[in-house]
Amino acid sequence: MERFHLIRHRWQQVSSTESRQDWTSPDSLLPSKSDLDPQDHPGNKLPGKRRAVIARHGPHHAEYLNICKGYQGNGIRTTKYTLLSFIPMNLFQQFHRAANLYFLFLVLLNWVPVVEAFQKEITMIPLAVVLTVIAFKDAMEDYRRYRYDQRINNTLTHVYSGKQRRYVERRWAEVCVGDVVRLCCNEIIPADLVLLHSSDPNGVCHIETANLDGETNLKQRQVVRNLPQQGSEFTPENFSSRIECENPNDDLRRFRGYMEHPNKVRVGLHSENLLLRSCTVRNTETVIGIVVYAGHETKAMQNNSGPRYKRSKLERRLNVDVLWSVVILLLMCLTAAVGHGLWLSSLKDPVYMIPDDTHPALAGFYMFWTMIIVLQVLIPVSLYVSIEIVKLGQIYFIQNDLDLYNAKLDSGVQCRALNITEDLGQIQYLFSDKTGTLTENRMLFRRCTVAGTEYPHYENARAMEQFEEQCSGQLENTLTMRSRSSRKSLSCNRSSVSLNTLAADSDIHSPHDTLRRHAPGAFSSTMECAVVPDVQLQGKLKALSSHVCPPLRHNAAELSHILDFFLALTVCNTVVVSSPSQPRHMVQMPMARTPLRSLEEIKAVLQKLSLPRFSLSPSQNTDSPPSLTRRLFSRGRAAMYTPNTPQHTSPYVTPSHTPAHTPSPSSTPTLLHGGACGMDEERPQPQPCLELDNEDGGDEDGGEGEDEDEEEELLYEAESPDEAALVQAARAYGCTLLGRSPEQLLVALPGTGPLSVPLLHMLPFHSARKRMSVVVRHPLTGQVVVYTKGADNVIMELAGTSAADGCSRETMEKTQQHLDNYAREGLRTLCVAKRVLDEAEYEAWLKRHAFAETSIENREQLLLESAQRLEMNLTLLGATGIVDRLQEEVPETIEALQRAGIKVWVLTGDKQETAVNIACACKLLQPTDQLLTANCDSKEACEARLHELQRNISTAPERSLPDRDVVTSEDEAAVSGFTLVIDGRTLDFALQEDLQKVFLDLTSGCRSVICCRSTPLQKSQVVRLVGDSLRVMTLAIGDGANDVSMIQVADIGVGISGQEGMQAVMSSDFAISRFKHLRKLMLVHGHWCYTRLANMILYFFYKNVMYVNLLFWFQFFCGFSGSTMTNSWVLIFFNLLFTSVPPLLYGVLDKDVSANTLLSFPQLYKAGQNSQAYLPSTFWLTMVDAFYQSLVCFFIPYFTYAGSDIGLFSFGSPINGSALLIILLHQVVESRTLTWLHAVVLLGSAAFYYTFVLVFSVTCVTCNSPTNPYGVETKAMSEPIYYCVCGLTTVLALLPRILFRALCNSICPSDLVKAQKLDKSVLEQYWATIHQWKEKRPVRQKLNSKHNPQTLSVNADIPDSVDCTLEAGAVPS
Repeated sequence: MERFHLIRHRWQQVSSTESRQDWTSPDSLLPSKSDLDPQDHPGNKLPGKRRAVIARHGPHHAEYLNICKGYQGNGIRTTKYTLLSFIPMNLFQQFHRAANLYFLFLVLLNWVPVVEAFQKEITMIPLAVVLTVIAFKDAMEDYRRYRYDQRINNTLTHVYSGKQRRYVERRWAEVCVGDVVRLCCNEIIPADLVLLHSSDPNGVCHIETANLDGETNLKQRQVVRNLPQQGSEFTPENFSSRIECENPNDDLRRFRGYMEHPNKVRVGLHSENLLLRSCTVRNTETVIGIVVYAGHETKAMQNNSGPRYKRSKLERRLNVDVLWSVVILLLMCLTAAVGHGLWLSSLKDPVYMIPDDTHPALAGFYMFWTMIIVLQVLIPVSLYVSIEIVKLGQIYFIQNDLDLYNAKLDSGVQCRALNITEDLGQIQYLFSDKTGTLTENRMLFRRCTVAGTEYPHYENARAMEQFEEQCSGQLENTLTMRSRSSRKSLSCNRSSVSLNTLAADSDIHSPHDTLRRHAPGAFSSTMECAVVPDVQLQGKLKALSSHVCPPLRHNAAELSHILDFFLALTVCNTVVVSSPSQPRHMVQMPMARTPLRSLEEIKAVLQKLSLPRFSLSPSQNTDSPPSLTRRLFSRGRAAMYTPNTPQHTSPYVTPSHTPAHTPSPSSTPTLLHGGACGMDEERPQPQPCLELDNEDGGDEDGGEGEDEDEEEELLYEAESPDEAALVQAARAYGCTLLGRSPEQLLVALPGTGPLSVPLLHMLPFHSARKRMSVVVRHPLTGQVVVYTKGADNVIMELAGTSAADGCSRETMEKTQQHLDNYAREGLRTLCVAKRVLDEAEYEAWLKRHAFAETSIENREQLLLESAQRLEMNLTLLGATGIVDRLQEEVPETIEALQRAGIKVWVLTGDKQETAVNIACACKLLQPTDQLLTANCDSKEACEARLHELQRNISTAPERSLPDRDVVTSEDEAAVSGFTLVIDGRTLDFALQEDLQKVFLDLTSGCRSVICCRSTPLQKSQVVRLVGDSLRVMTLAIGDGANDVSMIQVADIGVGISGQEGMQAVMSSDFAISRFKHLRKLMLVHGHWCYTRLANMILYFFYKNVMYVNLLFWFQFFCGFSGSTMTNSWVLIFFNLLFTSVPPLLYGVLDKDVSANTLLSFPQLYKAGQNSQAYLPSTFWLTMVDAFYQSLVCFFIPYFTYAGSDIGLFSFGSPINGSALLIILLHQVVESRTLTWLHAVVLLGSAAFYYTFVLVFSVTCVTCNSPTNPYGVETKAMSEPIYYCVCGLTTVLALLPRILFRALCNSICPSDLVKAQKLDKSVLEQYWATIHQWKEKRPVRQKLNSKHNPQTLSVNADIPDSVDCTLEAGAVPS
């Protein structure tokens, strides 16, 4: 009787609660308001960490005005500016740049009369142009954000109106905290709502969060429990409950608070009760919620950080060289100031100077500032703007590379960080996740072990191999395909346009565009997810329902473990069930079964009720999944499968014809008398049962036709592929998950048909626990059972504490052997265990768990401790082995990256054996490598082991990794080395401060490192340690939420849009769809971006220094007076307009080596690793060359016109012309790619200069007061000597650079030069083949088979399409 009251009490509380966390508790069990915060008052806005929310049009409207008036509205504004604030705010932000401040200082300095160098207006032109260009770019971006904000804010939704007493349409911007909002299927949620009502009879709502976190699988949300209006039509005016919750934050997966009903009962609020802004309602007709966060306080907007900005390594080097340019400028100005003072001191009352009392020293001081203005161009103010433009061009070509496009997912590479493209070409360490990054993350059930008995599933393995062979020979016929496990609603049309409410500063290609185009799933086809049952295991399950086979009392314990094992796989998950005909995920539960006590009673009852025996073909059963699904998921509520059970009857009230006592834990199916340990020699032989079953049950292909089975197929939508694979495996053995509600699960066990499994609690997976658990009431015994699945090392440790008898220990030993074998085969392993609770244990745990659920402060820690208290003394049931295949071309990609000098580390949470097996498969670990393992239980042991391994490496120098600079052949690059394998516990010790140096010294001698059992925190710590301590460029790549911290810490983070949502993509700098794309992204685009940008920056410094020095040399002949030999307009426009466009083209289109060559010879990538294109020595050599060219460009015209009566501007005309030709032709010499576009830009720049100076010469008389430039250029260009001077100057200026390059490339060519020669030979071969083909065209039809070149592709339009015939290895000389 006591148990009856306990069940009834529990049923009243839990029957409408959510399986995960929410439940109602008496006020005495919960902390009071005064306990939580003594300063809180119902009438005031809560300070600190909490806020209060009540309904706007409810009974407490007056109180609402006091509480909610201070909360933000729902309108969003992501723009930076308004019409009034644009100019001042934009100027304020631009002048945060040091270069802009420098030029502003020069403008103001030129207004000082004693140091004035040019006309006041002229000095403002460079700064005005730069500010205008950037302001225009900012204005266009802000206007795009403004239009987006308006589209979002003007979206309509239905909000309850207190005056009209009905739901009316309102703009999103008009929604307020406390408003009651009604949403229909496919509508986007306008604000963060607490769910109060759902049209689903179970109070469930489904949402799609693709716009928020990229995950396309449906999420289940539920109505707050124990609402007074529960079950009836919701009336907002009668809603009088209060909500207290935490203040707005950016944690998408956490929501803490509680709802206090009028009867003072509080209900905990969790993330399952919260509908987040920007998500979409799916598969639910109507939902109603109350707004708790609006506008910028919503979690979606709190996560709106915009595009990522990092400072690249090249930019940091650039800043140093800009400082050197400042030093050079100061030295030149100081020289001019001293020279001017000395020159004035040497003069004795000259007649050509106006008398002035200024002291020569003071005049020299003034001249210092004048020269700052004259030589201002030495600081490349336009360089920063040019770099931004060049990077946008580079990103455009990266994102439009067809080789990086995935046709199946209809997605390409996404560049989310706009200013670190060149860092892709300088990576030295690569840190990679394993699952989903190197592998497909499409989990397929391979084999399992139950109760110490291993079931290899050989037929399943053969079927998988045949399927893979079949798939490898087929081509993809469609661009986009959705997996069956991730199909969505057919009842609610999903064609509504999704609004992206996250990206304020939208990227060039928003990731949400890709999200709407594809939905990753756990499986790609029905064949792929099918599991062929193991014959032995199938036979044992058949014995449960067979009345022909003899009793198997001696094996009852094993059969009980098997049944519990598959029941755990069926219920211990978060899989959502849908059907193609009517994907309503929630189903009403059938009539509850009578609690049973043993397997023998199960068999007896099955026979007594004449239920069909177990069969693998569900269509044979009267309540088989297809037929049941037809009733459960048929269109319309009237056709739903509804139990014939009186509503007042508790599902577990003991019927009169059954024993009245409660089964104790000792009478569970696992502890039957006569049980054995599942020894191999005691295995049953199920073949006779199989034959009799087939005879009795008819043909397995009978029943419903294939088309009908296909139509009624259940669809599983899982948050992870592991869960979907295990549910599919359980289904293959007749343990089918048919439906899910917050309180119950509908399952079909072998021979029983549909059963209702009450779901009491769900403890989700946590990275600290590395497991998940469900608390259910067993459908056959009525006992409270905890089913747990998780990492094998964790579950084995928890089960080891309860393995008191020899049978359990023997089972664990055998299971451990099987796990080790699975790991060596590269399978992912999971262990399954259970714990049976008596009612007193459960009730005691429940009280403490209730307090944790309704706590606001420190809730996560309390829930973690509560889960750990429950997951103790587990009984091991078995383990599974799941295969996760490598992605295509992963071995080739890793091999190429290693040959490129990149050290590859794999950071994974899998077992050591699994990680090593995958490392061998992907060629990270070579057969000749020596494996070094570090598995330690203490810090002292770890230190000793690290020193020992370090000595092993030092004593075998011939096996160590060769020096990067001397690796020139494939054989040398693939030389055997050391690979370190370290587990998570040892890694914890190694990451401690006093062991970090030893650990890094050890890893420096290894070619690769594999970190097993590593946590997300350890991953980020490893990446940070290597990057900061070794001062190397790091790249981290992953596909899941557990890789986010690692991705954000690395210099470059790459996310893969795989099977685990898009958290990694949304946190990354670059996003790709397959690991193989990393090869071209780094080796080709990374090399090009770095080389192009480095050369462009050096060219900018060169042309500025070269032209400024012309003005400096002239000062030696004008008394250092600050005079110039050219008019100020040409002086300002020379670097700003006449020579500004060619460097942009140079930085975007220059291609030193073709893509095919870079992929064929990965060692060419080392040029970027060593920063060969932009070294300090390279910078100073460029400066020296600029000084030399300026000397030639100035003194050849000077000596040519020496002694003549030529005017000042006439002397400067050939100097400017020569300088322009030298600067433009210098780029031609440096460019590796010359196209018609280069010719147009270079010739256009020259034509623009001469057009300007000629027009200026014939139209301007007073443009350069007090001098007169009228007719100067026309007269100078009419004389032949002008052209002779320009030609001779240009040749002599460029000749040393040309000779130097020719000499170096001939005597000691670099690998890049050799590769360029290879490209040239391939290009010549290409055009020779084309020419040969054209010559033989008249007879091509007759001699096609004999004379047509074998390697010719008639459709080829670029030389790069010709493959290199040389073997990949050393770059040929």
